Amino acid sequence: MIARFSSRRQRLDHAFLAQKLKGATSYKRIAGYFRSSIFELVGEEIAGIADVRIVCNSELDAADIAVSKAARDVLLKERWTAGSVEVEALLQRERYKALYELLISKRVQVRVVARETVFLHGKAGVTCADDGRKTSFMGSANETRSGFANNYEIVWEDASAEAVSWVEEEFDALWAMSHPLPDAIIDEVRRVAERVEVRFDEVAVNDMPAAALVESPIYRGGEQLQPWQRAFVALALEHRERYGKMRLLLADEVGLGKTLSLAASAMVAALLDDGPVLILCPSTLTLQWQVELNDRLGISSAVWLSNRKTWVDPQGHEIRTRGAEDVSRCPFRIAIVSTGLIVHDSVERSELLKRKFNTVVLDEAHKARRRGGLGPNAGEANNLLDFMMRIGPRTQHLLLGTATPIQTEVSELWDLMQILSSGADFVLGQAPASLWANWERALPFVKGEASPENERELWELLRNPLPPNEEYAYFHALREQLGLPDAVFICNDGFAQLSFPAQQVVMQCWEDDFFRTNNPILRHTVLRRRETLEAAGLLDKVAVNLHPDSTRFEYPALPLSGVGVMTNHPFALAYEAAGEYCKARAQRDRNSGFMKTLLLQRVYSSFASGLATARKLLGGQVLDDDDDENGLDRLLGQNEMSPRERELLQHMIDELSRPEAVDPKLRTVTGLLTEHRVEGKTWLEHGCIVFSQYYDTARWIAGELAARLPTEPIAVYAGVGKSGLYKGDVFTYVARDEIKAAVKRRDVRLVVATDAACEGLNLQTLGTLINVDLPWNPARLEQRLGRIKRFGQARRTVDMASLVYHDTLDEAIYAALSRRMQDKFDVLGGLPDTLQDEWLDDQRNLADEMDKYISKRKYAHDVFESRYRSTISPDENRWELCSRVLSRKDVNERLSVPW
Repeated sequence: MIARFSSRRQRLDHAFLAQKLKGATSYKRIAGYFRSSIFELVGEEIAGIADVRIVCNSELDAADIAVSKAARDVLLKERWTAGSVEVEALLQRERYKALYELLISKRVQVRVVARETVFLHGKAGVTCADDGRKTSFMGSANETRSGFANNYEIVWEDASAEAVSWVEEEFDALWAMSHPLPDAIIDEVRRVAERVEVRFDEVAVNDMPAAALVESPIYRGGEQLQPWQRAFVALALEHRERYGKMRLLLADEVGLGKTLSLAASAMVAALLDDGPVLILCPSTLTLQWQVELNDRLGISSAVWLSNRKTWVDPQGHEIRTRGAEDVSRCPFRIAIVSTGLIVHDSVERSELLKRKFNTVVLDEAHKARRRGGLGPNAGEANNLLDFMMRIGPRTQHLLLGTATPIQTEVSELWDLMQILSSGADFVLGQAPASLWANWERALPFVKGEASPENERELWELLRNPLPPNEEYAYFHALREQLGLPDAVFICNDGFAQLSFPAQQVVMQCWEDDFFRTNNPILRHTVLRRRETLEAAGLLDKVAVNLHPDSTRFEYPALPLSGVGVMTNHPFALAYEAAGEYCKARAQRDRNSGFMKTLLLQRVYSSFASGLATARKLLGGQVLDDDDDENGLDRLLGQNEMSPRERELLQHMIDELSRPEAVDPKLRTVTGLLTEHRVEGKTWLEHGCIVFSQYYDTARWIAGELAARLPTEPIAVYAGVGKSGLYKGDVFTYVARDEIKAAVKRRDVRLVVATDAACEGLNLQTLGTLINVDLPWNPARLEQRLGRIKRFGQARRTVDMASLVYHDTLDEAIYAALSRRMQDKFDVLGGLPDTLQDEWLDDQRNLADEMDKYISKRKYAHDVFESRYRSTISPDENRWELCSRVLSRKDVNERLSVPW
């Protein structure tokens, strides 16, 4: 009953495998690693076997198995696509075709087990001949045909009923604990089998996103743009074709990936050869944008470093320039520039206004607005709004992004619409005749609170601008009656001049609520809420527990007083000196108000950050560019520093340098990580990311934690050239990609990050988050939370702690925020994107101002969201199936053309 085989004596694939599979009716196989095992199936004689089942290894972690099926599928596809698709498609096309036919035949089933559940090292199988006789085999035979044919292997065959039953019992046990091969892998097998590279002129406009993105890093990593992101890119292309220009405001809630939506749209426009792309964002986000473009979309861009007057590429290499005037000569197709340079009347601002652009993207667009108050400048456009209004006529595509289109007044939304309308009459119509351009006249119609008073007003609302054919059935009929081509969006005829049939069509639009759902504001605004996407099953619903919360949790031995961390005498003296420094500076510097905000936030971050900031200010150094949101190099003015200011800075340094100046936040973070338990585990066991606004704080706390946890690898994730790994007292600089991969493999479970990690970093393998400092920007908190509260998170409730020093402005702000963060599923969704300076000046009114804002934001959501609910479908724009692709070389070459 036993036969022995050795590849030294005979070709096992001929002498054993082919013989046993010939005419077989079933084949069960315990194989090796899932990719090789599946791929080698095409070498076996299994095409005619009715029932083939293969169970094999995977690199899935046991925790991955606990996650949703969709998340497991992403991880398995990432493993599958790890090789070079160009080489695979060229050399293995026929094998991919054969494998695809096997997998879709339904006669072949493949399942995988997690590496920690059991590691399949033993190899065995059972075949059943057409006469019902079964035989089993086991041995060292690795994988399938390649192992039998090429390696030295030994195999023992045992046809006894006892042996067959034993192997089948082992197989069935493994099969029961395994998981099916994802459809996404089968789709990818087909795509590679059919893959062909095409030139730009062979790609239709609507197919450009798929051809350019399907082999980008995000797709090769097993992920993809989410349905609402794809819907926005598709809408932008529709507008390009319909109007000749993209003019859109993306107002999705924080954490829904606006950056990727805007970046992909701008990338596609550049690939269509429309011209240069300018991305404007706060300087704290410039490098995040660059990382997102590079790491997720696989395209290069350049960031303008305002303090050095140079461009920097994604690898951190500076590109020499002649000075500020070279801001208009970007070395790549896509440039990223800080809005701080636009807010201040800089040389760069003037140079950019001389250029024409294909695409301008403005992130945090709500900062472009008219000045409020009662002073002589009330109602005037601020510098950013003025710049955007002037650049609009010189730009083909304008894309604005903000989670808060309405900050405090509804009129601010019209400021953004005026930007989109500059150089594009189809947005709000031709001024001054357009009723839509005046927010006070238009708002009642947008809200559905008013109907046209007569036929003339009805026609004025319709004709300027005239909607496109696609929006409503009436408009197609109206255009036919008027004889207006699709590309014309203004009708100069009065109502009395219209033909009777045209007047009848116009009158059909005189319905209740018609203009609430058909108006230019909705036409050019896209807004989606997390709550709606969760209800539609497009996002996992993950709850959040907030800490500290003494009413629900106990924190033994942690230095907490309410929601604040107890401080000590050196900090109190340094904090007092910081306030006095700001007062002294105010006597000579009109920008001292901003400096006060900046300095206090750095002092509130950590003792280490406060000390480093005081030293830099006293030494005349420029503060870290990663943290420079408004061109701080212009605000320092060290040459004019008074003796009193120097004295106060030195006092801060002296106090924070004392041996007894031990930062209590370190004790709090350590206690949360190692002592505080949720669901039976410490925060460290769940995996944790620790966030700070400032690199000084992040590097300090990572080093201190490494000293206290010497066996724990700790990652520091920050800007270019600053990331690395601690193990004990040893720090090694490591590329960010390596850190991301280590976290995904669960080799690293503790990450200390600056806000450079707020975009493009998926940390769903971590289940807790600690904010060492509190950004006075709730949107930044939401972005941080989005690193773990995302697709693939194993925990249904994650934990977030925010640390503030007791008896400081920071504590007052957090107290006001936390009382409005009680919805465990939408913790920050209703909060302002940014806390206004005037709110902070009067803490008593802070809560009231926030409540007013939340009410207005809810109105904005209710008005705009319903329009786009029906446009989001996971089955539309399935770019991951695209087999006619642009080569990455061609994409990079086109986007590397300088301005």
